[in-house]
Amino acid sequence: MLIAMRAHGEASAIIEVFTAAHGRHAGVVRGGASRKQAAIMQPGTQLAVTWRARLEDHIGSYTVEPLQSRAGLLADRLALAGLSSICALLRVALPERDAHLALWRTTMALLAALEHDPDWPALYLRWELTLLEDMGFGLDLSRCAVSGARDDLAFVSPKTGRAVSRAGAGEWADRLFPLPACLLGQGPVIGAELIQGLAITGHFLSRELTDVLGNRPMPEARERLLALLEKRA
Repeated sequence: MLIAMRAHGEASAIIEVFTAAHGRHAGVVRGGASRKQAAIMQPGTQLAVTWRARLEDHIGSYTVEPLQSRAGLLADRLALAGLSSICALLRVALPERDAHLALWRTTMALLAALEHDPDWPALYLRWELTLLEDMGFGLDLSRCAVSGARDDLAFVSPKTGRAVSRAGAGEWADRLFPLPACLLGQGPVIGAELIQGLAITGHFLSRELTDVLGNRPMPEARERLLALLEKRA
């Protein structure tokens, strides 16, 4: 899956793809910036790629063959924003050439849903949770971090990512994230609950990406998606 492209020289391009076996991987495509290749070199396009380089640590070059275009998403503003957010987050969150097979499979399922399933935002929220896990920070919503209780879980700690019960929160409740029931697998992932869930994942993604982003905010593509979802909600 193509996640990014930039021009390289007069007609070539450097592309970044997300692969099952090698994770995020960059390489040069000769003629990749030409008009002939413009329709292929779009984020989200499924490609068959062959990479060659003299040495393993070189950027190398790709030969590419298109497998599946996702040009149909151009007519759906919200789905296109979802695709852009996926590509942007993969690019900033994943180290190069580090395999993430489970995340790759989840991503492929989400891309298919963007085209055919109107409830794809629920899958997108789950995808961000999976991305966090692959970055080494998974939320623990199984029991209260204070009491160990499994009932009446109502909040998430912004420091630890662990659930907190209503009784365990006490006077600290206003400093915690509300825990939407959908993150506990209860009820539909729609409206305000979806936005609450994305506020939680966004907080931890931003924190875990501090070293990568520096003083920059989260990718604009994710902010655009969130704004559209908030407007719809």
